[in-house]
Amino acid sequence: MIRPFGWNEFWIIVMAAQWTIALSAIAFAGGGVGGLLVALARVADHKVPRLLATGFIRLFQGTPLLMQLFLVFFGMNIFGFAVNPWIAAMIALTLHASAFLGEIWRGCIEAVPPGQREAATALGLRYINRMRYIILPQATRVAVAPTVGFLVQLIKGTSLAAIIGFVELTRQGQIINNATFSPFLVFSTVAAIYFILCWPLSLLAGRMERKFSRATTR
Repeated sequence: MIRPFGWNEFWIIVMAAQWTIALSAIAFAGGGVGGLLVALARVADHKVPRLLATGFIRLFQGTPLLMQLFLVFFGMNIFGFAVNPWIAAMIALTLHASAFLGEIWRGCIEAVPPGQREAATALGLRYINRMRYIILPQATRVAVAPTVGFLVQLIKGTSLAAIIGFVELTRQGQIINNATFSPFLVFSTVAAIYFILCWPLSLLAGRMERKFSRATTR
């Protein structure tokens, strides 16, 4: 039975945003850890970690996120590991974020003037200390804007988790639309919530970038 789109339906969609936020936060946190390891491996002194990190990045950048969600969800079940859509979406998005953040941060690390690295090497600093005290603090300033930009893309990318049955913002919108048959109202609400989630992040990225730029010029 078709029911009208009212306040209750609107509130159900709004409450579904918490799962979009939770999935985005977990994937971004896990991807941050994985991305840092990938970025450090990409600029390592030894060839093996560089090749492994490059292969990992090319795998996840060269395949659609939707296919990655399918492979994790159905692949793990084939191998006897029963996973629910929440776990599958979390794993797939974390791996996806690790690859993209790793490549973003690799570029930021290499954007640091070579003289900084050479000076640190001349002072006798090993790779870990060279990264920790010299390279990474400078690369962080460069990385703020593209990292937050990727977070915006990650939030929107969580909508694909609806395909494997994870009920987040987009999936909840589909469910409400099936019950009310009011696609314009339903998906306008969904789009507005995504905008509310993503727009402040873009403003934050610009503000932090200007802050770091002022700190650099002093």
